[in-house]
Amino acid sequence: MRKGIGNIHEVVQIYNTLLKTPKTDASYEDLKSSLYRNLLKLPNKTHPAVQQYQDKPYVVKTLNVKKDFGSHKPIEFSEITRLLNLMRTDQLGNTCGHKSYFFMGGLAELEEALIKYTVSSLLKKNFKFVSVPDILPRNILESCGMTVNSDRTQIYSLDPNHHGPDLFLSGTAEMSLAGLIANTIYKYTDLPLKFAAVSRCYRAETSNLIEERGIYRVHQFTKVEMFSVSAPEQSDDMLEYLRETQEELFSNLGFHMQVLDMPPHELGAPAYRWVKSMFHLMHFCHMFIHMDMKFTKKNSQKLNGIAVNLEVYIALLNVACYHGDAIPSPIVIKEVLAQEIMKILCGNRQQQH
Repeated sequence: MRKGIGNIHEVVQIYNTLLKTPKTDASYEDLKSSLYRNLLKLPNKTHPAVQQYQDKPYVVKTLNVKKDFGSHKPIEFSEITRLLNLMRTDQLGNTCGHKSYFFMGGLAELEEALIKYTVSSLLKKNFKFVSVPDILPRNILESCGMTVNSDRTQIYSLDPNHHGPDLFLSGTAEMSLAGLIANTIYKYTDLPLKFAAVSRCYRAETSNLIEERGIYRVHQFTKVEMFSVSAPEQSDDMLEYLRETQEELFSNLGFHMQVLDMPPHELGAPAYRWVKSMFHLMHFCHMFIHMDMKFTKKNSQKLNGIAVNLEVYIALLNVACYHGDAIPSPIVIKEVLAQEIMKILCGNRQQQH
C-alpha cells in the first residue's frame, strides 16, 4: 500500500464536473483549483520492480567490510558529544527552542569539512552548484508533494499579516531547485541536468519517540542535495548514477552500509522509486512544475538524492571515536578537515578508559 490521503473517486468526480463546466462559468477556476489540490494528495505510480517487494526492502548491495569494535561498548552519538562537549540540545528556550541544537568546536568544523568535501566531489562530476532561497511560495511546495494547510504539515509558514500570503520556509533544497526550472523549456540535447545545493532545511517535526531524540527529527538542519532533470528514457540510468555517486561519497568515508530499494509502503506520495536515499519523482512534479523538452512532446522527469545530512555526521563521529587514525575518512577529507578535529574525536577512546 502507498502512502497518501487522497480519494481517487473524489478526483474523478471533480474532473467530470469540470469537463461539464464552461470556462466562462464563475465556478470553473475554483473547480480547477480543487482538482489540483486533490490530485496532489494522490500517490505517484510505483516502479514495477518495487511492487514485488511486499513489506520489506530489497538489499541491492553491501558496501565496505563491517568493522569490528572489539571490546568497546558502543556509545550513541549524543553521549559522545556530551563527553566531548561538541553539541548542545537542552536549555535552548532562550534561542531555538525544542528540537534544535548547537554544534560546537570540532563537530561544527566537521560539519563544514563534510560539506566542502561533498560539494568538491559533486563539482568534479559536473554538477551545477546553486545557492537557493529558503522562502518559497505555496505552489512550489505543493508541486513537490508537500501539504501546507493541514493540521500535520511539516512546513513552517510566514505570518501573512507581515509577509504576504502563502510564503513558507523551504523543507529541502530540492523544492527551490524545482522552482528554478519551473515554467522552462530545455533542448533535449541539454539533458540530463544536474544540480547541487547546500541549504538549511526547515521541518515542523513532532515526535516523542525515544529513538528520535538528539538530532533526529529536528526543526532545522543543513543538507547537501543532488537534483536532476532528465528525459523519461534517461531517468532510470540517472537514478543509478545518483545512487553510484552516493555510494562513492559514503564509501570514501569508510562506512559499512546497505543500499536498499524501499518497498511501496515506505514511499512518500511524490516518489516513483526510492533507492535509499535517492528519489525518482517521475511525472509527479511535472504536473505542476511545467518543465518540458524543446522539439519533443515528452515531459521531463525529476530525481533527487541526499549527498550529506545529519546521519552522516552521526556515523562518522561514531566510527572516528572507535578507530582513531585507522579510519579511512581523513584520506579523502584531510584537505578540509583540520587535524585538531581528529585529535578531539579520537581522544574519546582515552576518555572511555
